[in-house]
Amino acid sequence: MRFRPLRSAAPTTSEVVEVTAPPTDMRAIVYDAPGAADVLREEQIPVPEPAMSELLVRVVAAGANPIDAKTRSGRGVTGQIPGYPTTLGFDFSGIVVKSPFEAHPLQPGEQVFGMVPFPRSGGAYAEYVVVPSLSVARKPTSLSHVEAAGVPLAALTAWGLVVETAHAHEGQRVLIHAGSGGVGHFAVQLAAYFGAHVTATGSAANLAWLRELGASVVVDYSTTRFEDVVGEMDVVIDLVGNVHDDTGTRSLTVLRPGGLYVMVPTGAWPGYADAAAAAGVRATTYKVVPDGSVLATLGRLLDSRSIQVFIDRVFDLADAAAAHREIERGHVRGKVVLTVADA
Repeated sequence: MRFRPLRSAAPTTSEVVEVTAPPTDMRAIVYDAPGAADVLREEQIPVPEPAMSELLVRVVAAGANPIDAKTRSGRGVTGQIPGYPTTLGFDFSGIVVKSPFEAHPLQPGEQVFGMVPFPRSGGAYAEYVVVPSLSVARKPTSLSHVEAAGVPLAALTAWGLVVETAHAHEGQRVLIHAGSGGVGHFAVQLAAYFGAHVTATGSAANLAWLRELGASVVVDYSTTRFEDVVGEMDVVIDLVGNVHDDTGTRSLTVLRPGGLYVMVPTGAWPGYADAAAAAGVRATTYKVVPDGSVLATLGRLLDSRSIQVFIDRVFDLADAAAAHREIERGHVRGKVVLTVADA
């Protein structure tokens, strides 16, 4: 499978960057209670202090994801937030400032990307984050920090869906809904990389791009009912659910007996399990696992151009509210990223 470049990127080096002691306070985007995008505001808050095996990382760029916007609005993982004000954000790319111990493989100055344990701790919309060392990996040398920040949550989710849950293999028939989104564009590439026959749904503007990513069949959801043109699928990876046009319910009709339906968006179809059982297919949800070793594997695939990340829009940290409004408008191709600092 050959992939065309999705965008040009000036490679960065893997050399260690000089670091200085962190300040006492840092810029962060916080909010005091769930609400519309304009509840997000910039604030000076204390720089967090790492403990045990944690790293302190200076954030250069942070990913902005649909789960961030859902959580800010009162859905998503709102129920697990211990208190307010809080800072959103799961994934980042940056530079290690403090390491757990002198012989640790990730020392100050190392360029890394990964996921923070939000909502149990402060998120990545900030100048510094504390992160478990097992949740990060060295940044791919071919990616800028902005590009690398768009990878962790979406690519780790796609890996978990395609490789660990669907066990993608040669000849397997996989349908991926919303294939041009953050998780979707990685899922399409990974399923094709492992030999699956991929069908992807998307808008008319993204159909040619989905073919470039590796989809063998593409379906314009606005003009064609996917169940009219596909059937006997082994796996459906549903990144939409029943929040739009009963996508989940209709997906069960195209699965072979005993096929697998994977429901991804939080709360998008509460009754999926009973409906799948009635249809004679298997079903599961999926939640991302912030595994640094898998992230390192994804980094190697990115450096070899076997898979690629596409960044749709880049906003300054101070414009996080505008980034959320862009996400909530829908139709983002790939990822939205916030720039936090210079590399």
